[in-house]
Amino acid sequence: MMARTSTAVPKEPRKALIGKENLGLLAMLAVLVVAFSLTSDRFLTGANLGSMGFQMPLLGLLTLAMLAPIVSGGLNLAIVYTANISGLTLAWTLMQFGGPEAGIPAFILGCALALIVGAIAGATMGAVIAYIGAHPILVSLAMMIFLRGLGEFLTRGGDISGFPGYMNVLGHGSLAGIPVPLILFAVTALAWHILLRRTPHGFSVYMTGSNMRAAEYAGLNARRTLVLIYTLSGILCAIAGILMAARFNSVRVGHGEAMLLITVLACFLGGIDPFGGHGRVAPVILSLVILQVLSSGLNLIGANQHLATAVWGLFLIAVMVMRSDRLKRTFRFSRKDT
Repeated sequence: MMARTSTAVPKEPRKALIGKENLGLLAMLAVLVVAFSLTSDRFLTGANLGSMGFQMPLLGLLTLAMLAPIVSGGLNLAIVYTANISGLTLAWTLMQFGGPEAGIPAFILGCALALIVGAIAGATMGAVIAYIGAHPILVSLAMMIFLRGLGEFLTRGGDISGFPGYMNVLGHGSLAGIPVPLILFAVTALAWHILLRRTPHGFSVYMTGSNMRAAEYAGLNARRTLVLIYTLSGILCAIAGILMAARFNSVRVGHGEAMLLITVLACFLGGIDPFGGHGRVAPVILSLVILQVLSSGLNLIGANQHLATAVWGLFLIAVMVMRSDRLKRTFRFSRKDT
């Protein structure tokens, strides 16, 4: 009788729990914290740390929505506009029930509809990628353009604002001193980690990202995996859209547009393989903390916000150079010579 093979992701050795990637990121984070602490006495204050706790979760949710498609060997360029259209769905629902006077049942209904809209957008991309064979970049780019145009048509380029006061709890509230958005992000990140590392679906995602044809030969339903992973990515975008509405008390097409490339940077900084099949949630969270520390630190020392964006771009270039196979081979060759 043949032994039954397990579909669970193999458990990592205890010594590898921290990992070289995490150690490098922790060292980078420590250097930034020390540097900004020495240059600004406001950096390690409760006010600044609390501000970072409120700012990072939105970018974090969008990064998680980008992470899984990349691990599966694809890309989701429509994350921001999926969040926008989901946020608009929530806003329209609240407006139908009185706007600022809308009750909690209307908010729950709006959130449910927003999640459905996000799931439909993601499932559509996944189905086209999986069953038509179109390239993920082209499919997600087309969805991005469609959602942007649809949102601008429906809102005439304006925004929708004036939401019930209880939404401030989601966007600006704290629980035991911890920002509510940060709690939402932590719970979502934990669920995403468990999904990818401890479930048969997660195993299928990594196998599909490594080699889709080999995954199919192994008996995995790679096409269904792709549809599901893009659907879940769309749901995460919808959660980000709901949080965005609560944070800004308004929704419009284009909110958070600059976050798209930063999510890609966070994934690559966190060790996600751009060709799929490899990557973990924990290093990506560390990379998000690094980017948030960098942004807040530059802001405190009086640097222009555009400078932070430029530095993020340099970070992405540096990460690609450091992880270049050619550079690694050159370094190994030089070590052998010495």
